[in-house]
Amino acid sequence: MTSSAPRSSPLALTVLALLHHKPLHPYGIQRLVKDWGKEQVVNVSQRASLYRTIERLNREGLIAVRETGRDQQYPERTVYEVTGAGRETARAWLKEMVSAPKQEFPEFPAALSNLLLLTPEEMADVLERRADALAEKLDGLEAAMAAEAERGLPRITRLETEYLRTVTAAELEWVRAVVDDLRAGGLSWSTEQLDALAAGPAQQ
Repeated sequence: MTSSAPRSSPLALTVLALLHHKPLHPYGIQRLVKDWGKEQVVNVSQRASLYRTIERLNREGLIAVRETGRDQQYPERTVYEVTGAGRETARAWLKEMVSAPKQEFPEFPAALSNLLLLTPEEMADVLERRADALAEKLDGLEAAMAAEAERGLPRITRLETEYLRTVTAAELEWVRAVVDDLRAGGLSWSTEQLDALAAGPAQQ
């Protein structure tokens, strides 16, 4: 183990969590992420990032090599297992991630804070396009939830999809309401108001 505390990440937590169930090689981890519908919340499309995460967890003593095997169909595969330190660390990371909202800086709120670069009509247009994309995403999440339920996965394994569906639906409702306000003139401002706000702090 390194002297500093291991750094958490959604992918690292997921690797440790999957290895709680059984030893796996990297391809098996990637397959389980997809089979369990977790690709909605962790990115395993780039295998290099998965391998880097596995190497870091191994270096930090959170996982260990169980065995290395080779057969005619596949190249050499290293199977990893979670260590005692990995089990403790995964539980600590999980408790922290769930209990303490993280101060994050996602792109969309940052864009909203600068929407005044656009005209009201342009704002309404781009927000309508976002609403269309959100509606499509919502359909996909509902289809994923139905498919996961049909496969017999227990609800505890589907909570992330359920959460994403709820958050997406709430955002879609809000975006549509803002568009309606823009189109109806209920959301308005004047250049004078904005100039006064911009000038205010400098005059104090």
